[in-house]
Amino acid sequence: MKKMFVNNLPSETSETDVNRLFSEFGTVRSVHLATDVFTRKCRGFGFVEMEGHEARAAVAALDGKSYAGKFLRVRFDELDKRRSSSKRR
Repeated sequence: MKKMFVNNLPSETSETDVNRLFSEFGTVRSVHLATDVFTRKCRGFGFVEMEGHEARAAVAALDGKSYAGKFLRVRFDELDKRRSSSKRR
């Protein structure tokens, strides 16, 4: 399972929108968007979990892609990598 960090999302974006976008590349295990406490609108970033090979395909295809007038930034979550490496010690 790979966790991806998705940045530069429009404020109108919902978890359903992100799920639909990433599901082109495989099964989306989870989507979590950071939302404003008061307005409940997307704060512009979130996390998506998918299986490894599907996640790599999604990063390759979606990083830099125009979505609703913005260019997405999609990367593997660095914090997730640090957590998994600390468990191996």
